[in-house]
Amino acid sequence: MTSPFASAIRLTPRAGVVIVLAAFLGAVAFFWPFVVAPGKFGSNYAPPLIFGVLLVLVLCVVLSEIGEGGINSKALAMLGVLSAVNAALRPLGAGTAGIETVFFVLVLAGRVYGPGFGFTLGCTSLFASALITGGVGPWMPYQMFGCAFVGMLAGFLPRASGRREVLLLAVYGSVSGYLFGFLLNLSFWPFSLDPNSSIAYLPGLPFTDQWHRYIAFDLATSLGWDTGRAVTNFVCILLAGPAVLTTFRRAARRARFQAPVRFTASKRAESESH
Repeated sequence: MTSPFASAIRLTPRAGVVIVLAAFLGAVAFFWPFVVAPGKFGSNYAPPLIFGVLLVLVLCVVLSEIGEGGINSKALAMLGVLSAVNAALRPLGAGTAGIETVFFVLVLAGRVYGPGFGFTLGCTSLFASALITGGVGPWMPYQMFGCAFVGMLAGFLPRASGRREVLLLAVYGSVSGYLFGFLLNLSFWPFSLDPNSSIAYLPGLPFTDQWHRYIAFDLATSLGWDTGRAVTNFVCILLAGPAVLTTFRRAARRARFQAPVRFTASKRAESESH
């Protein structure tokens, strides 16, 4: 008997390998200031654009692999609904004081519907939101990639139930809020400050010096915003988590995403055939 809580989108071994490779390429795309040789691209503006295009291609490959692994009409419908919900929720916070209302649904959906669904929802939610709010730009692939992994990792969290599960998800949402901001800052740090600043990107510096500069930049410019995101995630999951988890699991029971579809002849058709 198929479990009613089976993942909405099944991850095949090949899709798993593709995701691991995507994570590696994503790490390179985010951490390029520490790995690209000075003057390699001739401009600090070139790497974010090049890696942004690369991330779009990587996400397309991963999504095609996930879809090939098995996404039925019920999972696709749920994905469309939650993507629309997240796209509508995001402008409510709009990042003001770091408040982001898109993450808690992403974390809870990834938890209930599995890592494949969480990865896909992270991509589609940010894409739909960018189209609605006019937020399309070179930063969008980085945001999509970051949210995709936030949703996916929620599906890999250890088993828990009741209050322990809600607390686990709330803590994860808070940590992911900080991590998301930390990674996204890397996409624009190299050209956001005067090169003479002590916290600006300076090509050619040793890794440790470059790292110290970035940590100082992140603490000085982003810690407050990231704290707002982390607190929003924690509070939203803690307050709305139990009700949303119950709703999602009830939908999963009724949908039975991975249940095999069988067609049987009706009694009337059988009688007519005789």
